[in-house]
Amino acid sequence: MADEDAPPEVHHYSSLQEVPWDIQNYWAQRYRIFSKYDYGVWLTDDAWFGVTPEPVANTIASQIAESAPAGRSVLVDAFAGAGGNTIAFALTGKWKRIYAIEKNPAVLKCAKHNAKIYGVEDKITWFEGDCFEILKNQLKELAPYSVVFASPPWGGPGYRSDQVFNLKTMEPYSLQRLYDEYSVFSKHMVLYIPRTSDLKQVAKLVPDGGKATVMHYCMEGASKALCIFYGDFNVS
Repeated sequence: MADEDAPPEVHHYSSLQEVPWDIQNYWAQRYRIFSKYDYGVWLTDDAWFGVTPEPVANTIASQIAESAPAGRSVLVDAFAGAGGNTIAFALTGKWKRIYAIEKNPAVLKCAKHNAKIYGVEDKITWFEGDCFEILKNQLKELAPYSVVFASPPWGGPGYRSDQVFNLKTMEPYSLQRLYDEYSVFSKHMVLYIPRTSDLKQVAKLVPDGGKATVMHYCMEGASKALCIFYGDFNVS
């Protein structure tokens, strides 16, 4: 799709001179973020900060597909962003349907466009709006068959300066808020959070007799993030 078809806030930068200074480091890693970047991947300037690098997204997607509880055939991506994780989930071939939610309409257009580039647009149903409300209303009938994946905003790149990241003050949604909202829909959830997250806060949310599995994801020797698997995932 040609650049002129993109909304004004959506871009496909093809040279460093075009790129705003604060995302130049991200643009330099564009092929790690989307290996098919040169096929015309779309991003808003803010969306660069939230995309999971493609190798990490693919690893997470494979792990969720392989470890999901029996009878769970639907995946809900609660913060789809520009589509990095959503595309990876679709590429596994595991899910009967993927439901991807994004609040920002321009970013949602990016995600839809990028899914077409990767050839998985027919595997995904998209929703624009608040993920908590959509789970309670449009998707509530799917709860018995679903797992939830959430890569929420962390409050911007400043999280990197924290030796131990406080999940109680994560903005705009705390870990407690995310867990409380999603557990009403499904106890089987995977939350993608900063690599320096306070694991004591993670553990406090585990029900008595329950479990949570923490997986640490790295790329080229560098730590990228954690995933917390709540529920009955058979993670190994």
